[in-house]
This record gives sequence, structure tokens and C-alpha cells, in this order.
Amino acid sequence: MAAVNALGAQSQSPSARPSAFSALASEDFVKIIFTELGNQDPLQPSDSKDLLAQLSSLRTIQSDMDMSTRLQSLVAQNELASASGLIGRSVSGISDDNQRVSGSVESVSRTAQGATLNIAGGKRIQMKNVDQVLAQGAAA
Repeated sequence: MAAVNALGAQSQSPSARPSAFSALASEDFVKIIFTELGNQDPLQPSDSKDLLAQLSSLRTIQSDMDMSTRLQSLVAQNELASASGLIGRSVSGISDDNQRVSGSVESVSRTAQGATLNIAGGKRIQMKNVDQVLAQGAAA
């Protein structure tokens, strides 16, 4: 059970760190606008509404990307929690080497492909490839 608890610890990936753009405050946007206005050609002034619209669009895109990253992390955590609930239970599914495998779940690992069940006998089944979970105490 200690292996599951150790896997539960989170490390923040580079993609999960906030970007410099998302860290900008309202004051920073005002500074950007004034810098833009100060550097524009007086004979061909740019419209500040366009600049505000562009900044707003960029901020919305960054916010959507941040939300997507957080949702992916939440899904991975939920999958690992569900997989850990299968420890000691008999499962059946397709192994990493595309073979039908059934047996008792000894432990759970987090891999690049998601939560993976480690089955007695050294076989592994990715959580997404489990197709049957037997009642506790039932033979596979």
C-alpha cells in the first residue's frame, strides 16, 4: 500500500507552471497599452480598442490552456485513485504485450500511458484496457 501512497505525491510538470502571460496583472496591461500608444506613429495612430481586444484574446487563450492542463491532471489523479481501489481484486483485460491477462492486482503504477495495474505473475494492464473486474474473493 505504501507504493500507492508514494505515487499519490504530485510533482509539478513544466506545462503545469503558470506562464509569464497569465501572471500579468491589470497594471501590466495598462503599461503595455501606454507603451504601445507612446511608440505608435503619430501620422497613423493605432486603435487602442484593437490592442485591448488582442490582449483579451491572448488572455482567454492562455486561460483555456491552463484549464485544459488542470483538467488533464485531475483526470490522471482520478484514474490513479480508481486503479488503487482495485488492489487485491481480480481483473481481466489486455496486457501491454496485447495478450489476454487475468489475475489479482498487486499494485498500481503511474506511467506515461496512465494508471497501470501490476498483476500477479509480472503482467501489466493499463487501466483503460481493463474489461472485467471480479467481485472480491472471486477466482479469475
